[in-house]
Amino acid sequence: MKSDYTLHGWHLSYFSGKTRGYLNFKGLAFNDKNVNAYDLMVRIPKKTGASVMPAIQTRQGEWLQDTTMIVEELERRHPESTVVPSTPRQLMASLLLEAWLDEWWIPIGMHYRWSYPENYDLFLHDASTGLLPYVPNFIRKPLAKKVAGTLRNFLPLVGVTEENFSAIESWTHKILDVFEQHFSQHSFLLGDKPSIADFALLGPLYGHLNRDPAPKQDLLDVRPHLQNWVERCHAGEGKQGSYLVNDEIPATLTPIFDAIFSEFYPMIDGIKASLSEYVHKKNKKSGDRLGRSVGLTSTTMDGQPFTRSALPYSLWMMQRAQTIFEELTDADKKSINEWTAELNQEGIMSKDFGPKLVRSNVVTRLA
Repeated sequence: MKSDYTLHGWHLSYFSGKTRGYLNFKGLAFNDKNVNAYDLMVRIPKKTGASVMPAIQTRQGEWLQDTTMIVEELERRHPESTVVPSTPRQLMASLLLEAWLDEWWIPIGMHYRWSYPENYDLFLHDASTGLLPYVPNFIRKPLAKKVAGTLRNFLPLVGVTEENFSAIESWTHKILDVFEQHFSQHSFLLGDKPSIADFALLGPLYGHLNRDPAPKQDLLDVRPHLQNWVERCHAGEGKQGSYLVNDEIPATLTPIFDAIFSEFYPMIDGIKASLSEYVHKKNKKSGDRLGRSVGLTSTTMDGQPFTRSALPYSLWMMQRAQTIFEELTDADKKSINEWTAELNQEGIMSKDFGPKLVRSNVVTRLA
C-alpha cells in the first residue's frame, strides 16, 4: 500500500527525530526516506524554498516544512489521538516547552556532537551513505566532510565556543537530572500520553544525545528512565494513555519552567531588542523578509554569560504561543495566569514580544 506521507530526513537530524516520533505516535502511513544529495540540493529547495530537513511530502504532492507547522497541519488533518492538550495550563505548558526545546537546545545538541571527535565517524557514515548511497565511499566521504564543515561553522553563532563548554555541560547535566527524576514518576511530560512537548524534547535527545557515542555514554546511558523515554517516545508509544487530571502540571517540571523563565525569556527579550534595532536601521516594512539572524542576544546559562545569534524565528515561536493564549476564554486565561503566578511569573503571558512576525514558506517576515 502506498504511504500517505514521505518523511525526508536523517536519523542524525535534530528535527527529523521530532517529526518521526510524532508520525509513529499518530500511526500515519509514511515512508521514511533518507535525504540524498539531489533531495538536499535540488528537490527540497525547489519545493520548500530552502535546503532543510525534515520535509514532509504528501501523496497528493504537497510539501510541508518546519516541524511546528508540520505538526499543526497534520493535527488539522488527523485530529484523532491529538498531541495538543485541551486544558489551558497543559496547553500553554506544552507550547512553552516546545519553543524552549526547539530553540534553546540547539547549542546543546551541536556542542555534544561537534566538540567530541569520537562522534565524527558516525556522522560521516550516516551523512555519506545518505547523500550518495550508491557510489563508492572514497567519492561520497568528501561530500559528507563538506556538510560537516558547514555545520561546524555555525557553532560560534549558537554560542558553542570553548569558553562556554563548561557552562553548557554543567547546565545539561543538571537539566537532564531533572528529566531523569521526572520520568522515574511519569511516562511522558504531562502524564501517560505524549504531547507536542515530548516530541520537541525528542529532537535533541534522539538524533544527538542518544545516538552520538560520546553523549550517549556520558548523558543517556547513565540515566535509564530518560533513555527509556527516548526509545518509547520515538517508537510512538502512549496512544492509550491520557494527560494528568485536573489540568495538573507535574511539580517535577518546576525546575524546567524556572530555567525557561530565567534564561530563555531573557534571550527572547534580547532578540526583541535586536529585531527592533534591525527593523529601524534597515527601514523594514510590513511583509518584508527578515534575515535568519538580526544580530546577537545575551542571556545566562548555568549562571554564566551566554551570547548567541538573535533569531527572529525564536521570537515567532513565542508570539505564536501568545496568540493562542489570547484566543482562549477569560476563564482559561485566568487559570494560566494563576499557574504562572505560582511560578512567580505573574502576567508573563501578556509581556511584549516585539514587532509582530509571520511565518510562510520557511521565511520569517514582519506582519
